[in-house]
Amino acid sequence: MEATGKAVDGVLGDREIVISRLIAAPRERVWKAFTTAEALAHWWGPTGFTITTRSFDFRVGGDWVFIMHGPDGHDYPNWIRFTRIDEPSRMDHDHGGDSDRVIFRAVITLDELEGKTRVTLHSTFETMEHRDLVVKEYGAIEGGQQTLSRLDEHVSNPQNP
Repeated sequence: MEATGKAVDGVLGDREIVISRLIAAPRERVWKAFTTAEALAHWWGPTGFTITTRSFDFRVGGDWVFIMHGPDGHDYPNWIRFTRIDEPSRMDHDHGGDSDRVIFRAVITLDELEGKTRVTLHSTFETMEHRDLVVKEYGAIEGGQQTLSRLDEHVSNPQNP
């Protein structure tokens, strides 16, 4: 964060990525978009990606197993294990992918701000090399920004789950 309190997207320290966006929806609606497989299917992932959920168990110790389908036709297996859930403000998880080449810990916070919600994705990697790999090879910063943009679009439409 800058001294002004404005969120800055990008790398933080030598093992972290932080991405933040002010979403034009109340925190309860944003929370719901994160906590059901049905809603996640509409917005999770960068622009052009879709997902197929294999299993979704939203509880501490539960797993979300899914495939991200890239616009280039490539599939990216993913898994998330929920490690902390504080409704409606915080959820922590471990996140891995195909062959578990990189596993990271993520903290998602939802801060209520005058009827809107500041969503912050804070990812911590085991090493700087792992962090740099996902930034360079997977476009993690741009992908995270696009994902939060899709979330904003999703929750702004009252027809969406």
